Amino acid sequence: MLAMQHPNSSGSPATSTSSFPANFTLLQKPEVEAVVRNGTLPQSSPVVAGFSMTLGILFNVVALIILAKAYNRFRRRSKATFLLFASSLVATDLAGHVINGALVMRRYSDGSAPDSTNETDAFCLFLGGCMVFFGLCPLFMGCAMAAERCLGVTKPLLHAQLVTTARTKIALALIWLVALCVALLPVFNLGTYTYQYPGTWCFIRVLEGTEGKDLAFVMLFSGLALSSLGSAFVCNTVSGITLVRARLKKTTCSKSRSTGSNDTEMVVQLVGIMVTSCICWSPLLVFGLMSALRSYSGSLDSDRATYRRLMITGVRMAACNQILDPWVYILLRRAILRRIYRITKRQASLKGSIFRSTRWEASSFHITEKNCSNKI
Repeated sequence: MLAMQHPNSSGSPATSTSSFPANFTLLQKPEVEAVVRNGTLPQSSPVVAGFSMTLGILFNVVALIILAKAYNRFRRRSKATFLLFASSLVATDLAGHVINGALVMRRYSDGSAPDSTNETDAFCLFLGGCMVFFGLCPLFMGCAMAAERCLGVTKPLLHAQLVTTARTKIALALIWLVALCVALLPVFNLGTYTYQYPGTWCFIRVLEGTEGKDLAFVMLFSGLALSSLGSAFVCNTVSGITLVRARLKKTTCSKSRSTGSNDTEMVVQLVGIMVTSCICWSPLLVFGLMSALRSYSGSLDSDRATYRRLMITGVRMAACNQILDPWVYILLRRAILRRIYRITKRQASLKGSIFRSTRWEASSFHITEKNCSNKI
């Protein structure tokens, strides 16, 4: 939904076809120059973007309903902390999807274009800040959830003493505060948000005129995001290994089985969140850092069109994260996992019985044939 493309918004008056997808019809050069001078773009109905935004809102609302019901059921158990984190993550995703999507669609429907994609204004400052804030918050929350589960799985007694609902709410407030402080750095002239190709979205200045403070800003943003993903990977790996070891011990206590089942469900969901975040956010983080480094060193001119396309791909994949995250809670629930396990077990048993039956028939045929030979 983000970075919806205009047919003629290449970020400069040039009409090089390398800056446009093959399925767009280009205007003639005089018309392009007139469009850029007037600061307007041809009107186009963003039906696909609106449909994508509607689906994202629907999926997030469904996930919130599921998590709210689960939270009411497990309010006084160890799972309540995880559910509070998860509900906050989905609510943040929903807010980011609606706010960023509405701003981009408004920009697109207005048909206005900046004289250069390297410019900025109040609208761009707000949109860029929202991009950074709603980008960091889910990654921070995913890392915090993984750390909380790792502590709960490996040190349950310490987890019971340290982790409470009040402290979880304080941690959430700190996460939002840190993300907000990072997003507001350009307000204090510590970095710059600029319009990005094709002029319908804003992000840190990484493609044109990148300065030292811009490079430091994008390194801070990418470093925090990648560190969160790496920390979540380590915590989820430790949790998974611990659960596998506990499973192999074959505990017979029913209470332990229930707790282990809850832990398994939560870790599976965390792995789903981590994989989704890595796939969706890594391209934008890596491409943005690469673009800023090359732009700052002055070696980007020959590959600027390529990096523009990479940045568009990255931001579109990042936008998909807010649509895919709810499916983790919708599909990876314990009831669904049990159903998948039973179906898999049934299929494995069926294949095993067919194999044993075939083997028995072959063995019987061999014995019968041998007896007949002996009689002869």
